[in-house]
Amino acid sequence: MSAVLVTGGAGYVGSHVVRRLREAGREVVVVDDLSQGRREAVGDTPLIEADFGDAAMLDDVLSGGKVRYVLHLAASASVGESMGDPGRYYRNNVTRSLTLLDSARRHDVRGTIFSSSAAVYGDPLDLPITEEHPLRANNPYGETKLVVERALSWYHRAYGTRYIALRYFNAAGAHPEGDLGEDHEPETHLIPRLLRAAAGGGPPTPVFGDDYPTTDGTCVRDYVHVLDIADAHLRALDALERGDLEAEAFNLGSGEGFSVREVVDMVARVTGSPPAVERAPRRAGDPAILVASSDRAQRRLGWKRAFPSLESIVRTAWGWHQSHPRGFAG
Repeated sequence: MSAVLVTGGAGYVGSHVVRRLREAGREVVVVDDLSQGRREAVGDTPLIEADFGDAAMLDDVLSGGKVRYVLHLAASASVGESMGDPGRYYRNNVTRSLTLLDSARRHDVRGTIFSSSAAVYGDPLDLPITEEHPLRANNPYGETKLVVERALSWYHRAYGTRYIALRYFNAAGAHPEGDLGEDHEPETHLIPRLLRAAAGGGPPTPVFGDDYPTTDGTCVRDYVHVLDIADAHLRALDALERGDLEAEAFNLGSGEGFSVREVVDMVARVTGSPPAVERAPRRAGDPAILVASSDRAQRRLGWKRAFPSLESIVRTAWGWHQSHPRGFAG
């Protein structure tokens, strides 16, 4: 069986993908600069600590023809940060990705699975969002993801490069064994911030805007367990290997949205301690509601969520937080 290269494989989503691949018997090589990832997250999986846009490193890793598929998860990934520093996002997410795609093409890599985002849609015109929805990214992060998707499409037309783009809606949760989860510093994601606040180890969590046109005025988001996202990567890889798919994009969502206040209430229920929150102004680039239809992924990839409820997502995240209150440091 051919080897798989995973960029960003020591990060939150990447490490869960790596574990899922290895459980399926895949040979995996990780490239991660560890700016956000953690070496401990990949265990004994071979890890190359490097910039994923280093052409010389990529030529070395991909030469010999053993690596036949690339799972590209490495990226800068904060909407708010991208609004303040779009240049960094274009350099990291676009320029380096093109270097990766060119290296993969030189070495006859057979296919790429790309970690895309709900942010490619911008403010939704219809809900739930399907893959046919217009692509109207309204922040630099989403735009950079969309640029790479479009590059993949043109590479497919020009060079025959096959690809699958997986558009995540909020990845959340942790491995149910409690040994793998989110470890960001600073932490920007809602659920882990609330869990820290509930445990008394973090400041009040800001609620960015309470005047949106939603039932309670706070943003509504579609949360998907990180292991379900990891399983989608394995299914996408299998589909490319079988030749079932050539060039396609899939939403990874639940079809159900939860407001920030509903997530706060769920964290309080799971932990037994209401987390402290504080009102904050809206963030630029934040749509009011993002909820996805994953019908296409279910039909064409056979994808089915093993963790379908918000409670199961929060409970696994809480298990990780309880056993690792300082992340991988203990």
